[in-house]
Amino acid sequence: MTLDEILVEIKQAEKIVILTHESPDGDAVGSSLAMKFMVEALGKKADVIIPEYPRCFCFLPTTDEIKIQSEVQNYDLAISVDCANFKRLAKNEYFENAKKTIVIDHHSSNNMFGDLNYVNPASPACCEILIGIAEYFGISISKEMGTCIMTGMITDTGGFRYMGITPDTFEYSAELLRVGVDIPEIYKKTMGTKTKANFELTKRIIDRMELLEDGKVAFTYMTTQDEKEVNAEMGDHEGLVNIGKDIEGVLVSVFIRQKEEEEAYKVSLRSEDGINVSDICLLFGGGGHARAAGALIQGNIEQVKEKLMKEIKKWTES
Repeated sequence: MTLDEILVEIKQAEKIVILTHESPDGDAVGSSLAMKFMVEALGKKADVIIPEYPRCFCFLPTTDEIKIQSEVQNYDLAISVDCANFKRLAKNEYFENAKKTIVIDHHSSNNMFGDLNYVNPASPACCEILIGIAEYFGISISKEMGTCIMTGMITDTGGFRYMGITPDTFEYSAELLRVGVDIPEIYKKTMGTKTKANFELTKRIIDRMELLEDGKVAFTYMTTQDEKEVNAEMGDHEGLVNIGKDIEGVLVSVFIRQKEEEEAYKVSLRSEDGINVSDICLLFGGGGHARAAGALIQGNIEQVKEKLMKEIKKWTES
């Protein structure tokens, strides 16, 4: 049983590091910190290394302990959470140099890059998987750990709006309420508050938005110049892809964001039931979930748009 093996590895390791994907969202930060609480509950210590993360998550317990890098070069155990592949893992050199590696994730595109892999694509958030793991390990979830877990569940489900939520999602939420987790406050801090930069970027991408394929596809973009002009920080672009998805008749929302100092764009796709955007992104070396996925595509705006639309049309015309 993989979970039994994971438990053995955690108990045997002296130096443990927890890592997650680059450009981390709420599930990435939340599951990293929740995993740290879990390791500590087992009598061990762990470093959480996240080079940078959106400031809206600074309210989470122990964010002040997050490291940008570590003096330890060779950990006994490296645990990756909420990351589908080694390439997207931030500071992946710590993972590569570790004696033993564990991957815990919920992406269907995960390529099982750890020595031990515990992946459940049916889970709407990596944080939800951690609740089950904690229960299996006999760990009581504290208010602090629960706050980290709830943050991942709320953000990765869009406030329980996306497909993929299950009865377990709400049962787990009820459990977290019982230990004192303030769900309305987490929602307010992570999803209910816009930064001024996010507001300014929202105006720009709405002005540029095009409805293509008889209104089935919404396309818009953002440049590095936009980010500089509004003094955007990491995370200020979060949620912009959903604006197009909320338009009546749109089946696929496309949002592309220029990668700094490169002629390349980070692509975010959202879709309605029946269109698997993860399969589309896999063609460009990315991946994710059936209804929410991403990739990095080389080229200028028009070139990236053309490449994407060629593949998206195969779904919208079928």
